[in-house]
Amino acid sequence: MHVFITAGEPSGDKLGAALMQGLRARVPDVQFTGIGGERMLDEGLESLFPMDEISVMGITEILRQYGTLKARIRETAEAVVAAKPDVLITIDLPEFSLRVAKQVKAASDIRTVHYVAPTVWAWRPGRADKMATHVDQVLALLPFEPPYMEAAGMRCDFVGHPVVTEPQADSADAAAFRLRHDLGTAPLALVLPGSRRSEVSRLAPVFGEVAKRLHEARPELRLVIPAAAPVAGMVRELCGGWEVAPLILDPRELGPEMQAEKRAAFRAADVALAASGTVSLELAAAGTPMVVAYDMGWLSRQIIGQMLRVDTVTLVNLVSDTRAVPEFIGKNCRPDPIARALLGVLDAPEAQTEAMALTMERLGRSGPHPGDRAAQAVLEGLGRV
Repeated sequence: MHVFITAGEPSGDKLGAALMQGLRARVPDVQFTGIGGERMLDEGLESLFPMDEISVMGITEILRQYGTLKARIRETAEAVVAAKPDVLITIDLPEFSLRVAKQVKAASDIRTVHYVAPTVWAWRPGRADKMATHVDQVLALLPFEPPYMEAAGMRCDFVGHPVVTEPQADSADAAAFRLRHDLGTAPLALVLPGSRRSEVSRLAPVFGEVAKRLHEARPELRLVIPAAAPVAGMVRELCGGWEVAPLILDPRELGPEMQAEKRAAFRAADVALAASGTVSLELAAAGTPMVVAYDMGWLSRQIIGQMLRVDTVTLVNLVSDTRAVPEFIGKNCRPDPIARALLGVLDAPEAQTEAMALTMERLGRSGPHPGDRAAQAVLEGLGRV
């Protein structure tokens, strides 16, 4: 069996490696070619070129690198058609992946599978119909996504979310974290202002005002910011000068210990203030109650506000089919209501406990590994099971 598989960023590389493991467990002589990072290379992938050459995000960045990206799309599609694999699997990165799939379908009848469904349930539902012309099967991370893809004519399998496989800290790790940083038994709040420069620059001032109000209400409260590597310097610059100085976990200083330290902080925290995104699932996996807040530029706010098809963007709320997590998006991203909500969650965290546990269950925590489920779905789609 020959599989052509592509990924363009670290999260996709991780998904790809797990899928490759699952396929090899079922088809020992499977061969992989495509594009991937270190994890996929370790699983035996022969990569056409370095993965980071196609890892672009944002409209401005895509436009700046459009010529190079277009050439890599064409090169990849031509390589797929020439290789005649049993299946092409593209992982996330729709700007690249779906264009490759489209060119491959135009030149062949090779089966195409896309891993990570686009958020058509939230906005731009027409994307599903466009995908259906060149994608045969979708592997979805969220349990409510298959009907949207199936309605457009594609096979769609829910395979579980990788967050359920992440290791979690225990109470001993949390106690050691508090001791290491001299936190005692003080209530602890995580502050998570995002992993992109645009997010941090917009949210840090608001979150700083929230921190000030929390300190006024609970002087004993301590703040911890596990900074994301791409924005660690910016976090220090914008958050280090807050009236209430936070403990900043800096990956540049902690190195390989950063992930363990972050997990321990998540377990030790009593509440979290987080930018909207998949971090809400990380918090739910750790059992940390949260408040979600996010803002964007005025134009983006107007456009997305018109397109949005759901009344919440917090994944814990969507997966659990509750509205347990308070959410402050766009014009509602203001310090006073956010601070009040955090104090409310701090006083009554159990209101989110059931929703977080249900979210993890629905994402596959008690079931097979997502990589195994993805491999099984791919083989079923090929009629090999």
